[in-house]
Amino acid sequence: MPKEQYLTPNRASGPNSTSRTEPFVKVIAVIATLGGLLFGYDTGVISGALLFMGTELHLTPFTTGLVTSSLLFGAAFGALISGHFAAAAGRKKIIIVLAVIFAIGALGTSLAPDVHWMIFFRLVLGVAVGGAAATVPVYIAEIAPANKRGQLVTLQELMIVSGQMLAYISNAGLNAAWGGEQTWRWMLAVATVPAVALWFGMMFMPDTPRWYAMKGRLAEARKVLERTRAKSDVEWEMTEIEETLSEEENKNKPSLKELRKPWLFKLFLIGIGVAVIQQLSGVNTIMYYAPTMLKAVGMSTDAALFATIANGVISVLMTFVGIWLLGRLGRRTLTMIGQFGCTACLLFIGCISYFMPETVNGQPDMMRSYLVLLGMLMFLSFQQGALSPVTWLLLSEIFPTRLRGIFMGGAVFAMWIANFIISLVFPMLLATVGLSGAFFIFAFIGLFGAVFVIKCVPETRNRSLEQIEHYLHDWLSNDVETRAVRSPERKAESH
Repeated sequence: MPKEQYLTPNRASGPNSTSRTEPFVKVIAVIATLGGLLFGYDTGVISGALLFMGTELHLTPFTTGLVTSSLLFGAAFGALISGHFAAAAGRKKIIIVLAVIFAIGALGTSLAPDVHWMIFFRLVLGVAVGGAAATVPVYIAEIAPANKRGQLVTLQELMIVSGQMLAYISNAGLNAAWGGEQTWRWMLAVATVPAVALWFGMMFMPDTPRWYAMKGRLAEARKVLERTRAKSDVEWEMTEIEETLSEEENKNKPSLKELRKPWLFKLFLIGIGVAVIQQLSGVNTIMYYAPTMLKAVGMSTDAALFATIANGVISVLMTFVGIWLLGRLGRRTLTMIGQFGCTACLLFIGCISYFMPETVNGQPDMMRSYLVLLGMLMFLSFQQGALSPVTWLLLSEIFPTRLRGIFMGGAVFAMWIANFIISLVFPMLLATVGLSGAFFIFAFIGLFGAVFVIKCVPETRNRSLEQIEHYLHDWLSNDVETRAVRSPERKAESH
C-alpha cells in the first residue's frame, strides 16, 4: 500500500466514509459492553458491601484491604490470560467464557461463608474484570467501521462508569429497602443478572472479520462485513484486511517473542505507557477512597457518601462528553487535554488541603471541604471526559492485528498492577504524608506523564486499523526499513 494512502487517507470509504452506522453494529456494541458494565459494578459495589460484611466475616483492616484489592490482582492476570487466548480462540468465545466467570464470581462472593472464600471469589471476579478490560475494546474496534470506531469503543468506558454508578445506587437502594447484616450478599449477587445477559447475547453475535481472516476463514469475514458495513465499504475493507494479512502470512504464531523486533518493542512500551499513566493520575484513589478523603477534610459521613454518588454521576455525564469529543478531536490532542487537566486538578487539591486551615473557630472549615470536592469533580471531568475514554481507544487501535490480543493483554496487565499497587499504597500515604502530600506526589508523577504524552502518543484518528499498523511501523522504525523497501519504487519512478 503506498505510504500516502495511509498517512493521509482521502477515500470516500473506510475512515472517511459518510455511510451511516448499520444497526447491527450498535447491537453488537451494546451487548459486548455489558462486560464493561460488569467491570464497573464489581469494582464499585465493594465500597458499600464492606460496611455490612465486616462483622459476619470477622474482617480486620488487613483482610479488608485484601478483599478490596484481590479483585485488582486477579484482573491483572485475567487481562494477560485472555489476551493470550483471544488470538487462538477468538474474541467472541473469550467474552462468552468471561460471562460465565463473572456469574461464578458474583454468586461465589454473595454466598462466601468466610473471608478466605470471599478473597478467592474476588480473585475469580478479577480474572473476569481484567479479561473484559482487555478483550471487549479489541472486539469492538475490530468489528466497528473505521469512521465510527472512536465512539463505539468508548461505549466501554461509558458502561464502566455506569456500572460504578449503578453499584452506588444499588447499595443505597438495597440498604434502604431491607437493611440488616445480610444486605451485602444481595449487593454482590445482583451482578449475576448482567453476566447472564452478556452470555446469552454473545451467543448470537459474530466474531470479528479480522479474526476470521487471520484464521483463513475469508468467506465468514466477508459475511460479517456485509452485515456491519455499508455496501460501498465492504470491498475496500476486505481488500485492506487481505493485503495486510498477506504481508504477514509467512510469520509464526503470535507470541511475545515478536518483541525482539525493535519497532514492536517500542510500540508495546508505548501501549504500557498509555495504560499506566491513566492509573498514575490517581483516578481510582478518588473512586475507591472518596468518602475517606472527604471525611478527612471535615465532611460528615452522610455528606461524604452523597458526594461519592456525585462522583459517579459526573463520571457518567463526562463520558458522554468524551464520546462527543472523540468525534471531533484527535486521539493525541484529547490525551494531552486529559493529562494536563488531571495534573492541574491534582495540584489544586494538594494546594487546597495544604494551605487552607483545617478548622475555623474550632469547627471544620467547610469551605476547604467543598473546594476539595470541587477539585475531585474537576479531576473526574478531565479523567472521564478525556483521558480514560481515549486510553481504551488507543489501546484497541495501536497494536497490529496478529498481536492485538497478546499486546492488549500485556498493556492491561500493567494497568491493573499499577491500580493494585496504588490502591494498596494510598491509605499508607494518607497516614504518612497526609492528603496534600499524596496529591502532590500524584501531581509530580503527572508531569512525567505529560512529557510521555507529548513525546510518545501517536495520532490514529481518520485511519483504518491497517493504515495505523503501517503508519506506526514506519514511524517507530524511523523510516529506515520503509526507505529500504520503497527505494526500488522511487528509482523506477525517477526513470
